[in-house]
Amino acid sequence: MILSYYIIQKEKLQGQCPHIQTPRDNLKGSAIMIKKYVFGTPFPTNAVVTEMETAKDKLPFLETDNQGTFNYALSENDIVYGLGEQIRGINKRGWQYVSWNYDNPNHHEDTRSLYGSHNFILIRGDVTFGAFFDYAGKMEFDIGYTRRDLMQIKAAKNDLVVYIITGENEKDIVKQFRKIIGRSYIPPFWAFGYGQSRWGYKTEQDIREVAKQYQAAGIPLDSIYLDIDYMERYKDFTVDTERFPNLKALAEDMKQQGIHLVPIIDAGVKIEKDYDVYEEGVQNNYFCKNAEGGDFVGAVWPGRVHFPDFLQPDARKWFGKKYAVLTEQGIDGFWNDMNEPAIFYTEDRLADTCAEIEKLTSGNMGIQEYFAFTGMVAGLNGNIGDYDKFYHNVDGKMVKHSEVHNLYGMNMTRSAFEALQEICPEKRTLFFSRSSYIGAHRYGGIWQGDNKSWWSHILQSMQQLPALNMAGFLFTGCDTGGFGCDTTEDLMLRWLQYSLFTPLFRNHAADGTREQELYRFNNVAAAGEMVKIRYSLIPYLYSEFLKAALHDEMMFRPLAFDFPEDAEAAQVEDQLFLGNELMIAPIYKQNAQGRYVYLPEEMMLVRMKSYDNYETEILPKGHHYVPVALDELVFFIRNQKAIPFAEPAESTAKTDLSTLRLLGYADASYELYTDNGVSPDPEDSLSVSIL
Repeated sequence: MILSYYIIQKEKLQGQCPHIQTPRDNLKGSAIMIKKYVFGTPFPTNAVVTEMETAKDKLPFLETDNQGTFNYALSENDIVYGLGEQIRGINKRGWQYVSWNYDNPNHHEDTRSLYGSHNFILIRGDVTFGAFFDYAGKMEFDIGYTRRDLMQIKAAKNDLVVYIITGENEKDIVKQFRKIIGRSYIPPFWAFGYGQSRWGYKTEQDIREVAKQYQAAGIPLDSIYLDIDYMERYKDFTVDTERFPNLKALAEDMKQQGIHLVPIIDAGVKIEKDYDVYEEGVQNNYFCKNAEGGDFVGAVWPGRVHFPDFLQPDARKWFGKKYAVLTEQGIDGFWNDMNEPAIFYTEDRLADTCAEIEKLTSGNMGIQEYFAFTGMVAGLNGNIGDYDKFYHNVDGKMVKHSEVHNLYGMNMTRSAFEALQEICPEKRTLFFSRSSYIGAHRYGGIWQGDNKSWWSHILQSMQQLPALNMAGFLFTGCDTGGFGCDTTEDLMLRWLQYSLFTPLFRNHAADGTREQELYRFNNVAAAGEMVKIRYSLIPYLYSEFLKAALHDEMMFRPLAFDFPEDAEAAQVEDQLFLGNELMIAPIYKQNAQGRYVYLPEEMMLVRMKSYDNYETEILPKGHHYVPVALDELVFFIRNQKAIPFAEPAESTAKTDLSTLRLLGYADASYELYTDNGVSPDPEDSLSVSIL
């Protein structure tokens, strides 16, 4: 097949190709239907980057008491989308959600907070509109939980900005919102390859063995992750030279094999004399303070730590420059962790708890004493009261952390992103984080936090994707196979069949759990074929990612966004459109040999055992039961659409676009976006081709 290429130059974008908008031309050529309402004295979050005048009229749609509470009467058929990284379904009705970034890997259906706070919702019903509550502190969203017919939103203080967005439809509302919050982070091309991670790779030999085994199994691999074990006693920007005697040489050896090393960086800085990061932070007042003006002390992996004050520009710049310690050793990818910030305990609460435990255990522990004992110990980790005990220096004013808590992870991400632009100005660096707020999407991706090897967490991850895309987070994915607990072979295979479609595709597991590298399973061939299919799909996935980022669109969408008049589509909670051509419907139940699927239009079913062993079938609009064997992938191509499909490579560096062929309907074409995968601004090398 002949590809017809043309280069898209920044200055020619709007002239040559009217359908392509320059992302930095804020809001040009589109109807602005966004109003900004200011209450009290909001803390500047930097979530919205477009200057807007404050509206003078009454806040529409929502009733407010001007005390931080907003009410909306829900009709029976209203659907509420959004809130980014949260539990439960795509439709958020029926539960209470709390925006409070929280380290909670054991999230069940009764969880109220996860690692990010993304206060953008979209109500679809008799009236359809979007609302963004720009507030850095704790916020509650009671969406039909207390009363099914009432949505009540409460900010801890009446100091916030509310943006109301109306538009032609749901996709238009999202697009308008995405324009005012800025372009989403775009990673290097190699970040779309498969990554292997484990908390427990303790030595250089462990890393080399993982690479060796994947190569022996013939499974493509682009990255291996270094968790906290690579550090010297869990100190940021250090390397344990006994375990990793020459990280630079290791990184170079891996790159020769097409593999990138991606180390972790944590938020807490170990308190240790002569440790340069600690000493510099103390000397320059770069750490968060306690009420008395001293450096606040918490505890995480290294034990006693200080937390950098990322809301302070100088501190943010200082910490970011420390990443050069690792880039100088050949590292070109990072992941931030523990940046809610997680706090295992504070010394005063620990002392009080130990004193109370001594009292409880001094006599006969009855049931009440026992529950008090277990509750006190559990209450040490992430105790919300501890976040009232430290402060940030914001333009010379001390601000209590709890009032700006949800901004901490975002500003740690910003610290790294801005510094890496100076450290490595010639290329993109892979970067993603755990904790986030809207605005962090401009600086890096996120993974969906620590999860479990539970079937329900496949579905939860998938249901988060549209809401995360709505909030600007495009480069995202979950820990494939589950981070905590022991996975199983069937769970891993089904998880791969879902995760191979997400931009971030990483297998990650906790120390002490079953080793879950793909070569360890009996059916390694099936697992390997799933990864190879991913590499065949990368040209499509990367192209759709670029389109979504450059045009402020969603990569993953609920079916109802494309079929707003279809009442059945609005009820589908376990299928998603991926780009404009694909629909995914993964298996997420143990022992299931298939599943029911609803097609809002005629589609082509694709059933794959491997990238070169597949069959297709045209299915009419309606309900279908689709058998899916454990070793095969099933997805759907939309009516009269086609996707590019390549021969899989050992790594993204060996991807050969000359092998592209179209898979889908006869006579269908596809608009392929590509770039060099490296340049900081993709528009510098962006090309569009019609296949």
